[in-house]
Amino acid sequence: MSAPPRHLVLWLPDWPVRAALGAPPGDEPVAVVQANTVVACSASARAQGVRRGQRRRLAQTCSPGLRILSADPLQEQRMFLPVLRLLEELVPGVQPLRPGLIALRARGAARYYGGEEQAAQHLIDALAEHTHPGSRAGVADGLFTAEQAARLADPVRVVPPGGSRDLLAPLPVQVLADEQITALLTKLGVRTLADFAALEVAHVRDRLGERGVRLHDLAAGADSRPLTPQKPEPQLAREIVFDSPLAQAEQVAFAVRQTADAVTAALAGLSQVCTEVRIDLTDDDGGVSSRVWMHPTSFEASDLVDRVRWQLEGMAAAFAETERVGAGILEVRITPTRVDDSAHHQPGLFGQGPEQRLHHAVSRVQALLGHRGVVTPQVTGGRRLAERQLFQPWGDKTPHERDAASPWPGSLPPPHPSEVFVPPVPARVTAADGTAPTVDERGALSAPPAVIEDAPVLSWAGPWPLRERAWDAGRSRTAQRFQIVDESQRAWLVLWEDGAWWAEGRYR
Repeated sequence: MSAPPRHLVLWLPDWPVRAALGAPPGDEPVAVVQANTVVACSASARAQGVRRGQRRRLAQTCSPGLRILSADPLQEQRMFLPVLRLLEELVPGVQPLRPGLIALRARGAARYYGGEEQAAQHLIDALAEHTHPGSRAGVADGLFTAEQAARLADPVRVVPPGGSRDLLAPLPVQVLADEQITALLTKLGVRTLADFAALEVAHVRDRLGERGVRLHDLAAGADSRPLTPQKPEPQLAREIVFDSPLAQAEQVAFAVRQTADAVTAALAGLSQVCTEVRIDLTDDDGGVSSRVWMHPTSFEASDLVDRVRWQLEGMAAAFAETERVGAGILEVRITPTRVDDSAHHQPGLFGQGPEQRLHHAVSRVQALLGHRGVVTPQVTGGRRLAERQLFQPWGDKTPHERDAASPWPGSLPPPHPSEVFVPPVPARVTAADGTAPTVDERGALSAPPAVIEDAPVLSWAGPWPLRERAWDAGRSRTAQRFQIVDESQRAWLVLWEDGAWWAEGRYR
């Protein structure tokens, strides 16, 4: 049985500060702020008490001379590209985990440079020679352990095979970077990774689900996340230029079939498949319609043709809304933007599993019905329950959810109602004297609710204000939210809005 692969992680501390300054931070205290919260700071700022997660005002209290810079993720990525190019010249298979953090397989580099520690030190020296001093490196069995070793290194720390659990044991659970679960663990008295790893897996699964089991594995040093080396991107894009503009979507789809075949053939020659693609449509007016498409598994040529057709149909719908005459298409360009090893997408030895068959079946139905013909439900951000329900076309990228540590102001905390009324339905809520209670502008209730939907009220809570678009007088909305339990143990989520009571949801 072969030994598990070893991983080498390079960490460039305080990368957001370096990217914002355009150079390594000096002695000046500097903090990078996003949404009024410190997301990174220099060593001199930390020496004065500034920490990640602090509010801006508190950080300035700790360091009156603190220089505040705004976070710019795009700038961080742009500044990081030269670092990646430098490392790719020295070792193959470099994979950026995020700006400032790089991973690679340790075996090849260790053989070339004479050992894991020697390889890590060589890369650190190369970065220092190219204006990136102070880098650190960690080598371990798993990526998570190697990253923690890099953060503890001075400047290199090599964790021996099988020693991940010993390195991780004294670390706080906060290094798992899951604020919701780590906050719960802290409340339960589980403060270190050793404490967490000592818990029974079955108990962790019952209380925290599969997400908690994954973190439990990390805490125990069982980091099974595979590292997919990032290979230099070959020229995989293909395009077709028409002699005369084509106005019909079916004409373009038929003509682009060979181009789609060429894309998949180029990928197959490299033993890769495409999971994300960008399609650019250029019309005879010089306009370009560009859209990125994702696939639940991987694109085949027919899938690429379908995406071209759907994008053309979307353009036609947009022209119809603006009463603009649709332009003919002169050029179609298909560019794979995310690829994966084809071995990860091969069917099983005894046939495809249920999930794979589902992907094929649903994709075929979508090809017949159109892009929005097959949708999947998603939960997104929002204050009202109806707004949090989103139906996303099959295969499209899921919208980013708002950080759980900073939820939508006025949103309902869990548990949520099992039944949501879309739109909210009128609710009969009355006080003891038979009149409907009212709520004034200050949130004061005229009388306690005594009956809801002809059932006596057992208990109630509220009101909780719900204010939206206060900056726009024409679109602003204000409501008061209540939870009411009736005598038959039915729990209701109701709103007082526009002088009336509305049922937003019901708990089962």
